[in-house]
Amino acid sequence: MIRWLALAVAIAFGSPAFANGIDSRTYTCAGLQSLIAAQRFVFISQATFGDFVVADVSYCQGGSALELRTVATSDLPECPVNYCVSRGMGSYGGGM
Repeated sequence: MIRWLALAVAIAFGSPAFANGIDSRTYTCAGLQSLIAAQRFVFISQATFGDFVVADVSYCQGGSALELRTVATSDLPECPVNYCVSRGMGSYGGGM
């Protein structure tokens, strides 16, 4: 919970270009992945996604795991990105 609050505060007071999130379709897949690596987390604000993607699991809430998801970019319809999921909810979450 605290980590997501920190992310929200960072976005709110960060660059105005990122305050409302980004449209992944304006980036190439490599460009989007570079942006995520540099920023460590990015909010993608598209109707089909609308959530944070992260550079690695350290940006996930405690007890969460990474799941590979895809978003559309200017050069690929399915660019892989890291997404945090609660354990037991995603394909990498383990569970029972």
